[in-house]
Parts: sequence; C-alpha cells; structure tokens
Amino acid sequence: MKAVTITQPGGPEVLEWTDVPDPVPQTGEVLIEVEASAVNRADILQRQGLYDPPPGTSPYPGLECSGRIAALGPGVASWTVGDEVCALLTGGGYAEKVIAPVGQVLPIPKGVGLVEAAALPEVTCTVWSNLFGWFDGGDLTSSGLFAAAHLRPGETLLVHGGSSGIGTMAIQLAKAVGAKVAVTAGTREKLDRCAELGADILVNYREQDFVAAVRKATNGAGADVILDNMGAKYLDRNVKALAVNGRLAIIGMQGGVKGELNIGALLAKRAAISATSLRARPLGEKAAIVAAVREHVWPLIDAGHVRPVVDREVPMSDAAAAHRVVEESGHVGKVLLVAP
Repeated sequence: MKAVTITQPGGPEVLEWTDVPDPVPQTGEVLIEVEASAVNRADILQRQGLYDPPPGTSPYPGLECSGRIAALGPGVASWTVGDEVCALLTGGGYAEKVIAPVGQVLPIPKGVGLVEAAALPEVTCTVWSNLFGWFDGGDLTSSGLFAAAHLRPGETLLVHGGSSGIGTMAIQLAKAVGAKVAVTAGTREKLDRCAELGADILVNYREQDFVAAVRKATNGAGADVILDNMGAKYLDRNVKALAVNGRLAIIGMQGGVKGELNIGALLAKRAAISATSLRARPLGEKAAIVAAVREHVWPLIDAGHVRPVVDREVPMSDAAAAHRVVEESGHVGKVLLVAP
C-alpha cells in the first residue's frame, strides 16, 4: 500500500507519498481501507519532530479516518467486512489502509458522506471528553465519570480558535446542551462562520481583549468554562476570564508550554484547570470515550442538529499542501485528505 511518511523532521516538504508494508490486524483490531483522513495539529507537531507517536503504534501521521472494513482480527464480532465506518486512531490515517482497535470504530452517521465522516472522530472525542464526560447512562448533560470542565446548561463556554475543527464542533455541542458560547477568531469571516453555527459572543482576538469582551458580554461574570488550544500564552488571561467556580480545559500548546500561574487569582475564583491529550490515553479510556460519543453525539448528528464542518478536500498524495493550509490557519473546520 501507499502511505504518507515523514522522511525527516521539518516543513511540509518532508511528507512523502510512498510504498510501505500493508498492516495486519491483530486480536481486537480491524483493517480499514481508508477513504479519507484529516489534518490535525498533532500531525503537524509529529512532522516537526515534536510529538512522537506512542511506542508500538504506526509511525505515519493521521489520527482519524473513514473507510470500509477490509479484514477482521481475531475476536472481532461486532463488525463485518465491507462495513462503512470512521475511526479514532493513534496514527497511520494518512494511508490507503490502517489498523484500528475495535473499540475506536464508529458507524457513519445518517446524512454524512463517507469522505465527510473522516472529519468527526477526533473532534467529537476531544470535545466530549473535555467538556462533557466519558460514559454514563444519562443524557448529554450528565455523566458518571465526567470531564473536569463538565459544561452545564445555561453556562457560558469560551472557545479559543472557534473556527477550527475542534472549535466548530464545540460550538455545536455546547449549544445542543443549552450553553451560551463565546469564541475567539482572527477574521470577521471566521467569526461569521462561528455565528452561523450558533456562537453568541464573537471576539476578534487581533482587535479585542477577550477577557474584557467576555466579561462585558456576561455582565462581569466571565466564562464558566474555557476550552483552550493556546496553552502558556493565554494562561494568565484565561484565569482572569474565568467566572467564580470556572473551569479551564487546556487541550493544546500553540502558544507555548511554559506560563506563569497566579495561584491567588485561581483560589479567589475557586477555579480548576485540567489538561488532557487524547492520543496517548489507554485503549480502555479511548473505547469509553468513543462509546459515549456514539451514544450521545451520534444521535445529534443523525437528527441534523450537529454536523461536521469541512473546509476542503485535498488528495492524500498532496498532504504537504494540506499541512500548509492548516499551519497558515487558512481554513474553517477540517481539512480532509482523500485517498486515491
């Protein structure tokens, strides 16, 4: 088969579409013939040599895919060859074939095309596990083992990078539970797209101080929950933007890895900070998250209340071009890589 390999750490030019050995599914795994994958920031970090895949996993980038099941490993009875699926991956999605643990495989939601479905696994699982919960028997607003942020109806969520793949999904799911949503983005066009998805408070971070803007829009209260992809650069201001009993969920480090935290401000607000990554979670945790997404999020997609947002489709053999688009933030939603 062919896959996108990283010849050496560097810019997009180090991505090469080349022949590699076919993967073979082991116990509890399925082999998927890939229809499409998607570009995530983690893929860019891996290409730059800053985010190695976990030991024993595929060396190729790609944390999600859609396609058809081509083979079943021993012990897999819940799927059949030919089923159309999408899957959360630890790596390897930029390829014609990929292995996925059975617990990380999802059916294609109603009304979503097979290529388009590649935009769903990473964003739905990331947003769910940070803002809502992992698994339970209740509705979207309750969970037994829940995320530290635990967004509730009537609360205000601030999403940094509202026009990103994560951001566009967070807006929709937050609105589905009855929350108010504030977003930051760098252009009027991107903010308009966020508003179309339901965002209530629009902040152009190039022109406005998001702390002041969110406080003004909430009558001085601040955001109950912040979903942050920036990390160190926004740490101090995020704490200032939090409401009393607020929760800050850090899921990225685009703004650096080391910041100064005012413990006094955090104590005064009785606030909490959590930081998570999805890729390195144990298989059991990821399977629980995927199961919860299927139970709680898939019905919203089936009903048309939530949808994947796709900016463009790029041939997988031209992954370098797709990486350039994402690195330049020249997109809204997801950039997909379509296999031959």
